[in-house]
Amino acid sequence: MTDRDAALDPAALNPATMRQQYRAEGLTETDLAATPVEQFARWFKQAATEGHLFEPNAMVVSTADAEGRPSSRTVLLKHFDDQGFVFYTNYDSRKAHELARNPYVSLLFPWHPMARQVIVTGVARRTGRDETAAYFRTRPHGSQLGAWASGQSSVIADRAALDATYAELAARYPEGEQVPVPPHWGGFRVAPRTVEFWQGRENRLHDRLRYVAEADGSWRVERLSP
Repeated sequence: MTDRDAALDPAALNPATMRQQYRAEGLTETDLAATPVEQFARWFKQAATEGHLFEPNAMVVSTADAEGRPSSRTVLLKHFDDQGFVFYTNYDSRKAHELARNPYVSLLFPWHPMARQVIVTGVARRTGRDETAAYFRTRPHGSQLGAWASGQSSVIADRAALDATYAELAARYPEGEQVPVPPHWGGFRVAPRTVEFWQGRENRLHDRLRYVAEADGSWRVERLSP
């Protein structure tokens, strides 16, 4: 059987038989930084430099509507500090409508090549317009136009309609001309309440250390069974 035949063999594509053995070295309580943001900064730097991950700032954002029905999508982290984790979106999108009714959110950073995950749970609040405008000015010109062209999550007739809208905007705001910040576009800051650092280990006995926010502003660390 050739490599190509093996790749096409249904048995080779059986998810039940797909498995990898993770690393021997793990994560201990003494390895952790004092705060989850400091620990995240360490792992994020390693993901971006040592791990050579494609878009290490990509994260899965999970929200739920008023009835508790969940939805998930991948977005890009654009800032993080002691106040939380920031991403930007269309405020008319599904995620934004769900967050308006239910601000509780989960963020997942799936750093699979490093056998690592970071899971954040917290509360999302809109960023201020000055902060939003400052970030918007750093976006490439085409991305600024795209924020106007897309009625995110809305149904459209076809791709041609989207391209036509973008072309009209490109004619109105050519390269070099300032694009106004859309009033329906902006950021969310997720203030963390828990942050779990998951390190894959051999035999599926993974290390899971979770920071939990205390009422006095400090953090408690607890180990979870894998």
